[in-house]
Amino acid sequence: MSIDKKDLERRMEGAISSLQSDLAGLRTGRASPNLLDTVNVPAYGSTMPLNQVGSVSVLDARTVAVNVWDKSLVGAADKAIRDSGLGLNPVTDGTTLRIPIPVLNEERRAELSKIAGKYAEQARVAVRNVRRDGMDQLKKAEKDNEVSEDKARSLSDDVQKLTDTHIARIEEIVKAKEAEIMQV
Repeated sequence: MSIDKKDLERRMEGAISSLQSDLAGLRTGRASPNLLDTVNVPAYGSTMPLNQVGSVSVLDARTVAVNVWDKSLVGAADKAIRDSGLGLNPVTDGTTLRIPIPVLNEERRAELSKIAGKYAEQARVAVRNVRRDGMDQLKKAEKDNEVSEDKARSLSDDVQKLTDTHIARIEEIVKAKEAEIMQV
């Protein structure tokens, strides 16, 4: 029972994909349908993601539109977007909400960069936790005489290389997002 490197890699990739989805929801001053992924609307006795009560689309570089399917949920969707903390104020037009994306000021850009850094740190911690699990499996396998000491050291180096690769990817992703946020 050696360690399953494919499983470790899959779990590290999961941390990176989670980071990418978190970063997609950060506002960059440019319209994106992913901007509203974190907005939940009270509907039908529970809360639902905005994209499950209407279709989200981009009209132009500075406007997002939400076409709410159920007329009775337009007000709830409007309120959910206003209360989301994204700093957006929708304009209601029948069952369509037009959301102008305001230009970000320098202070808000710095704040969003800090948030991106927090997301990156969470992803790094997740990758390191996967590494720790792999190392624990290795130590157990070595203790139970399932792998030799040399083989364990070799596998340990492989796990560390996998970790270093994924952490470098996290750094690249967050650096690109911060550059996008700071772009005027």
